[in-house]
Amino acid sequence: MQELLQKLNHSDVNERLSALSALCKAESYTPTADVNNHIHTFYSFSPYSPSAAVYYARQAGLSTAGIMDHDSVSGLSEFRKAGSIAGLPVTCGLEIRVSLADSPFYNRRVNNPDQDGVAYVALHSLPKAGEGAVAKALEKVSAARGERNRAMTKRLNEIIAPLEIAISYEDDIVPLSKASEGGSVTERHILFALSLKLMEKFGKGEKLLAALARLNLPISEKNRRWLSDVENPHYAYDLLGALKGELVASFYIDAKDELLSAKEAVALAKASGAIIAYAYLGDVTDSVTGDKRQQAFEDAYLDELVAYLHETGFQAVTYMPSRNTKAQLDRLRKLCEKAGLLQISGEDINSPRQGFICHAARAPEFANLTDAAWALIGSEKAAEQDVSKAMFGPEDNLLRPELSAKVAYYKNLAR
Repeated sequence: MQELLQKLNHSDVNERLSALSALCKAESYTPTADVNNHIHTFYSFSPYSPSAAVYYARQAGLSTAGIMDHDSVSGLSEFRKAGSIAGLPVTCGLEIRVSLADSPFYNRRVNNPDQDGVAYVALHSLPKAGEGAVAKALEKVSAARGERNRAMTKRLNEIIAPLEIAISYEDDIVPLSKASEGGSVTERHILFALSLKLMEKFGKGEKLLAALARLNLPISEKNRRWLSDVENPHYAYDLLGALKGELVASFYIDAKDELLSAKEAVALAKASGAIIAYAYLGDVTDSVTGDKRQQAFEDAYLDELVAYLHETGFQAVTYMPSRNTKAQLDRLRKLCEKAGLLQISGEDINSPRQGFICHAARAPEFANLTDAAWALIGSEKAAEQDVSKAMFGPEDNLLRPELSAKVAYYKNLAR
């Protein structure tokens, strides 16, 4: 069993799927009502291959699961195959960043901790027939991001020079990714390479914390506790989280050429049959994963933002019940209902410390999120060969103009 678990992250996709098949035959599966539409894989940044993500989602008892990689569709085919093998209904998507330069929020910190006027958005329920259009749009993103990554690595090396260490983009960072297979290389890859380099030189515990102090990095009590524990099995990921929360701002270079505009992103969603959702972050107090510092985001102007999203053509808002207060979510949900925006949820999985189940979403008031997850599956199924058949597609808008009717139809189709 241990060998099979290790093979879930094998370099060969056929080995991964074979291991998944053997594991699923050996273990029973009793699904709960839990859903998760926001699972990252190692085609962006995650400890899980698509096959491993499906396995651990199944093991957790999820009734549905959704892949959500940054700027990559390379894991979608494997994720679908893995879902079929595991008997787990899945939905496919990806996360991209868009420029709000031509909006009233061009100089606002929206939901991106690192850059004003840039927003993270999710393309949910991307059918197989629409993958080609998205893959083509991502070619520009990948090339521009690579150049910016190299420049950021150079800047980071200047910052860490007092520790007498350096990281190579080609030798230390790219090998941590699946770039050769169409995966993305993100800031997390850069910081994970630095984490490994720091651990190699300073080990774990107080000596490493002393090295971080030399960089004048404030470490939260939560992160300090995790990094003081030399037996911590998630050490490298926790170190990455601490670095992401406090170090990124000092080497980050603004993204420009790799960004679509909000209107271009909406057009891409329509052309590919995907459902475009703004990812609500909300003002952060205590970060769930320790990788975000206390910071204000879109809450101060949320009414204006939701109105803008609706007018621009966004179809949904995605949020995580575990990450926000009841007051934040009550306000957001009312605004979504008023604007007719579909509400989608998922626990952002990119670290082994995180569980696949969002316990907060089990509250009765979030039953709509379960319905939405099944509707996403139904939309993807309907549009598998023809993107016009998707939810919010021309046929659906004609036959089912009301959001409640859309959700009911596609949910039942999935079931």
